[in-house]
Formats: sequence, C-alpha cells, structure tokens
Amino acid sequence: MPEAVPAFGDRLAAVFAGQGQLCVGIDPHPYLLGDWRLPDSAAGLREFGLRVVDAVAGSAGIVKPQVAFFERHGSAGYAALEAVLSAARQAGLLVIADVKRGDVGTSVEAYAQAWLTPGGPLEADAMTAVAYQGLGSLAAPMRLAQENGKGLFVLAATSNPEGAEVQTATVSTGPGRGSGLAASIVEGVTGWNTEHAAGEHGSIGLVLGATVDFADFGIDLSPLGGAVSTPVLAPGFGHQGARYSDLNALYGPAAPATIVSASRSILGAGPDGVSAAVREQALEVLACRG
Repeated sequence: MPEAVPAFGDRLAAVFAGQGQLCVGIDPHPYLLGDWRLPDSAAGLREFGLRVVDAVAGSAGIVKPQVAFFERHGSAGYAALEAVLSAARQAGLLVIADVKRGDVGTSVEAYAQAWLTPGGPLEADAMTAVAYQGLGSLAAPMRLAQENGKGLFVLAATSNPEGAEVQTATVSTGPGRGSGLAASIVEGVTGWNTEHAAGEHGSIGLVLGATVDFADFGIDLSPLGGAVSTPVLAPGFGHQGARYSDLNALYGPAAPATIVSASRSILGAGPDGVSAAVREQALEVLACRG
C-alpha cells in the first residue's frame, strides 16, 4: 500500500516546534527591488526571492510568496516564481502561496490543482482562498488539500478597512445563519477540522488579520484552540502596525496555532540586513509563545 501522506496540520505543528511561528512574506514590491539594487524584471524577482529563501532557511520555517508581484511579469514572472517555490521547498521551508483564489465547480478545483498538486510546477504546501461564493464552493480544494497533505487558508476577517462592510454582513441561510459572513466562515472551517483532522492542528486554516477587532466581527476565537486547533494565518504584524508582543492578547486561545506573518518589516532591512532581521524577529516571536 502507498505510504500515507503527512497532513499539513502535522507538518505545521513540527515547524512550530522546531523553527517557531514566524512566516516571512516574499513580496517583491518595485520599491524594494530598487532598494535591493535589483531590476523590476522577472530576473530581479527571481534573485530577490532566492535571496529571501536563503535568509530564512535555518532561522524560520515558513515563507509566503505574494503571487501578484510575480504575475506582473507574465510567463517570465511565473517561471521566476517556480524557481523560488522549488528552492524554498528544497530548503525545507513550508510554503504558503498567497494567491487568494476563489470560484465554483471545476474552476476552483483547477486552481487548487495548480498550487496543491505534488510534483506540479507551482507546488506549494498551502494556498490562500476566498469563499465569497460560500464556503461550500471550496469543497474541492479542501478535499484536494486533505488528500495531498496540503493546507488551505480561507480569508475570513482581513485588515483592510473596506472589507468590514462585507465581512460583517449577516448570513441569512446555511449553518452560520444569523451571524456575520466572517464569523460563519470561522464556524464552518472549525467544524470541518473537527470532523476531518486527526492530529494537533487541522489542515484548513483561516486568514484573520492582526489589526482586526474580532469582537466587532462577531468572531469567537475560543473554538479555534480546541482539541483539534484551527491554524490561523495572521498578516498585519510589523509594517502594518501589530506588535509581536501582542500575539497572545490578540489571538488568545488561537495564538499557539497562529502563523505570524511579516514582510516589509523584514525585507526593508535590505540584502545585507535581511538575514539578521529574520533571525531577530523569529526569536522575538518565539519569546511571545508564553
């Protein structure tokens, strides 16, 4: 019989235990490329991404490439991204592709196949997804993630202020009826992990911004830290204003399963300082475990 594929949640728990909870974003903003003395081209993005991978390896365990910056350069940008994804996984890093894909039926399944298929050119360990069409629209990606030992992070409550109007809108049908959209997504993902996961962490996670007041969104964080915890991808630390020292206060029972994501506060150190910045901030996050 074929050997069972380790669940993403189990691999995430191992990374937390060994390298901590810091996730370094690979976000090649044009201004950062300039600061790093690199061209705003596919070749510049490739060099930038590979340098970040080298800086992270050995100091932290997770990277999150922002695919949009690579897409700007078309097929050449995707070739650069493929090189960065491959190098990161070969370095033993857990890779979250920040793609924010969402659709229905075979279309959303194809998105998941692109990013979550073992051996594929864009293979990552997890991807971000959007459930605007309802959490049920992500059934195929969730199933594929489960089968392939991959992860999925569903946007629930994001830090951008214009998102609150939609994310707090009342759901009129389904399991989360009567609650806000974000709260219903949290409830649905937590329930899915409780039903399907066997380890410490589930493999389907949530994107919950660190600058969000979760009470305003009607989100109860306590179920996320249950017998099977739901992973949280938490953007908003560093440049966006949230402090690592507030991790436990912000996420409470969900803090032990929270991926602390930072990019510009680390990448802004430049090519000569990025390795030190990763080490320092990884240790800072580690000290906040409590």
